[in-house]
Amino acid sequence: MLLAIDIGNTNISFGIFKGNLILKTFDLPSKQYSFNKFCKKTGSSKITDILICSVVPKLTNLLAKDLKGISGQRPYVIGKDVQVPIQNCYRNPNQVGQDRLVNAYAGLIFYGAPLIVIDSGTAITFDVISKRRAYLGGLILPGLEISLAALNEKTALLPQIKLKYPQALIGRDTISSILSGVVIGAGALADALATRIKLKIGKNPRVIGTGGSIDLIKRYSSLKIKIDRNLTLKGLNFIYNHEIKNQDF
Repeated sequence: MLLAIDIGNTNISFGIFKGNLILKTFDLPSKQYSFNKFCKKTGSSKITDILICSVVPKLTNLLAKDLKGISGQRPYVIGKDVQVPIQNCYRNPNQVGQDRLVNAYAGLIFYGAPLIVIDSGTAITFDVISKRRAYLGGLILPGLEISLAALNEKTALLPQIKLKYPQALIGRDTISSILSGVVIGAGALADALATRIKLKIGKNPRVIGTGGSIDLIKRYSSLKIKIDRNLTLKGLNFIYNHEIKNQDF
């Protein structure tokens, strides 16, 4: 069985796979990770291989060290031991986050091209795959939680509030005004950016959404967003089965 791990700035997502079947998924807050918490979540699962995708190098090293004994060998790391098998058109290919490449590749494999992948997590990213199945690049914006925190930290009077669904477009107090601005604004932004991207890549692309707050964007967007919460983990499993398994590393 494969343990697929997506290490992000806010959460670490874990998926246990047997072949193409997802047996279990769970998240741990990145700042609260511990090996004991991990073991409590995995229980008695018999892991034979581990594949890590990460945007937090310190956690990559920590988990690789912690988990080496689980499978009896060093975990594989995306970008180090195996490259995401997609044509990367970034000016400097090494600058692209590995999670973005995995999402783009997973979207391509499971949903076809052309494609826009929206990942709403710590940051909001738009990743674009052409009809020729190439990763063209994308956009990076502050995530919803970051936007709320910035308004509180950079102003004298605006409060820190919890992320949730706005009750109305036009807020009638400070909290509702912030929520409608950040959340409904993100939905409108997604519409506008997708419209411009479509003009660039031609044929009408599918839009796939993932990430912890993608529901909020979908609700306030006119886009037909297909949500796949396990897109990254599924992409890691596919890469393992086709690029790593039975290979001599």
